[in-house]
Amino acid sequence: MTDTRLLLLSPDDNVFVLRGAIDAGETVALEAGQATVPVRLGLGHKIARRAIAAGEKIVKYGAPIGSATQAIPAGAHVHLHNVKSDYTPTYALEATSEEVPR
Repeated sequence: MTDTRLLLLSPDDNVFVLRGAIDAGETVALEAGQATVPVRLGLGHKIARRAIAAGEKIVKYGAPIGSATQAIPAGAHVHLHNVKSDYTPTYALEATSEEVPR
């Protein structure tokens, strides 16, 4: 049984969305076992539902939102450090509000 703190938005997704914060060191139940969360993750962050291969599409809401830049183990944080957006250049995601034109 999957941890109730994880939300699966679509059966086609390979990520779960956190319903709330999970502290570093906590264990979450995934469909295929358990994983320990190494760092505190906040509401809305994503973790891998299963192992995701480098280059594989990240699927959320049943639609691809990016590509894995490295292998991502089940239960690992899925974010800018291991995903390349297929839609927004990475430099735009890293820009501060002062750098963004108004």
